[in-house]
Parts: sequence; structure tokens; C-alpha cells
Amino acid sequence: MSSIQQSLSDIHILGDETEVLVVRAANSDDRDWLRGSPTTPLLAQFNILHVGIMLARPPFEVVRTDQSGTFFLACFEGSGSILSDGGWKAVPAGAACLLPPHSVNALKVGKNKEWSFAWVRYVEPPGSVPVATANSPARGDFDPNPLQQAVRGLHAELVSGVESAALQHHWVELIHGYVARFATPLHADERVWNAWEFVGEDLGADWSLDSIAAVSALSGEHFRRLCLKALGRSPMQHLTYLRMRRAAELLTTTNDKVETIARAVGYENPFAFSNRFLKWVGVRPSEHRLEGQRWNS
Repeated sequence: MSSIQQSLSDIHILGDETEVLVVRAANSDDRDWLRGSPTTPLLAQFNILHVGIMLARPPFEVVRTDQSGTFFLACFEGSGSILSDGGWKAVPAGAACLLPPHSVNALKVGKNKEWSFAWVRYVEPPGSVPVATANSPARGDFDPNPLQQAVRGLHAELVSGVESAALQHHWVELIHGYVARFATPLHADERVWNAWEFVGEDLGADWSLDSIAAVSALSGEHFRRLCLKALGRSPMQHLTYLRMRRAAELLTTTNDKVETIARAVGYENPFAFSNRFLKWVGVRPSEHRLEGQRWNS
């Protein structure tokens, strides 16, 4: 069992063979693996904390539990795993993963494996609209090469010695644009989105696959296939995702008891709710509330 599976406390094991290229918005984050990398304040215009490219080689395990912004990762070679929707999901070449704010970020590479990916880390303060919304896909197909080239282009511009603000802005806009396009896919079937809007108005109801599909006048199996294609998760996984997002919001914006919030999002048993919240968000509801209070102070 890996250290990530045993604990969701912060872990940062890159290994001596891992290679990293990073650009930061500012030099305030001076962790070892970021120290010395170039900076541009233009990233902050899009609430981007840092971007980079990594060739991860074992031993490689990373866990961050205090994320206040969206995290995007796109793989262009090899394969690794990311903790998403309450479990480990493979992210192979040609695929991307989008994690919403206030969810644990955990990555790992298997023994004798390599994983090459580009990432974009956002920091989204209270009141801002996050890149990852309720209708954003969790995982999906993605051509990583344009994003990879944009990150490399921004890095090359910053270390060239003849920096151009116009060119930096060009690269930064491209980077954010590629992530935003993945996060806001075309609505292929309005019946699916209308159903989720309806469900979102009453997350405390006892929803099942068939009852959600019935809102769209679709069979359960047809609705399941459409959701997997559009969102990268099953309808019941997306229902849990919406419930955890709403619970996280209520924990940081109200003084309601955990038991009250649990019922509001469909859990009569507060202990079952707390366990599910831990699995999906990475911390207990009480810990998430404390983190939100610290962020807002």
C-alpha cells in the first residue's frame, strides 16, 4: 500500500530522476522544486499560480490537501494515476484530468514507469468563478501538444534575456485558453444538461440513475452513456460530485451544523456523509470548514 493510500497528509516525493520545467506567477512560493524557476505576473491575470512540464519517474508521489484552485493535467507520454472522484484514475497519453478547487490533489507513477505531462495550477480566491464548474469534465481526451508547446514557449521567452511582455501575454493566453476550452465543452445534448440543472435544485432528494434519466425522458443506460462521454464520469458519480461541491460551499459560507448540511445534500447519516466527503475532498467536513475560515480571514 502506497503512502498516499495510507494517509492524505501532504506528501512530496519527486525522486532524483524526475525532470521539471516550471513558470511561476511570483517568487513567493520557494519550495525546493520551484525555487529558481522564472516568474511572470501575467499568469496572475488568469488566477494561475504556476504552469509546468514534468517527466515523472519513480519514486514519485505527490499529495496536496490545501488546494484553493482548479488543477489541470494533460499527459503526452507514458501513464500515471491521479486521485479523482474518490478513487485512482489512469491518465494516459492523449488524456487530461481536471480537478475542482478544494479537492485533494494526488499523483503517482507505477514502478518502472514514466509519465510526461503538462499542468496548470490555479489559485481562485473566494468570490471568483473557478475554471472547473459543475458541468466540467473530470477526465477526457485532449491533445496535449499545443499546451506543452505554449508552456515551453513561455519558459523560453522568460529565460531568453530579451523578454517581451507582448509575447509573454500571448503564451499565457494560449495556456489558459486550452484549459478553459477543455473545462467548457460543447453541450452535445441539452437534455442531459437540463436534467442536471433540475437535479442541482434538489440535491437532497433520493436520486437514482433511472429517476435522473427520467427527467430527460431517456433510458438509464442511454443517459449513462451520454454522461460518460460528456463528463468523464457516470451519472451517480456526477451526483456525488455535485453533492460534495454543494456541501463544501455550505461548510465555508454558512454556520449550519454538519448534520444539517449532510441532509441538505442527500445524506441522512452524518457519519456516512463525513466518510464520503473525506473520500472525495480529502479532508473531513470539519477540517474543510476550518480551512475555509483560515482562507477567508
